[in-house]
Amino acid sequence: MKALMIAASAALAFTGTAIAQTTVVTVPGEVRTYVTEQDVPSVAYDGDVVVGTELPSSVEVHTIPSNDAYAYTVINKKRVIVDPHTHRVVEIVR
Repeated sequence: MKALMIAASAALAFTGTAIAQTTVVTVPGEVRTYVTEQDVPSVAYDGDVVVGTELPSSVEVHTIPSNDAYAYTVINKKRVIVDPHTHRVVEIVR
């Protein structure tokens, strides 16, 4: 019984660790530079804009000509880089 409890605890600990892990995306510097140089209007958005937020399809994202792996928009006066396929925020440009 004690061995079963230890095995169950270990399984839960391992599962919790796996769920807590996230993917780190390194955005190229030229993408960040391009995004900061563009003049696009800010869109009002209710809610927190954090990395991982999936933006609704109503939020227009703009493509980056030199790199189709990223897109961008400005939300609540914050420039954000997004995945153009999922509309998930990858980075908030500071």
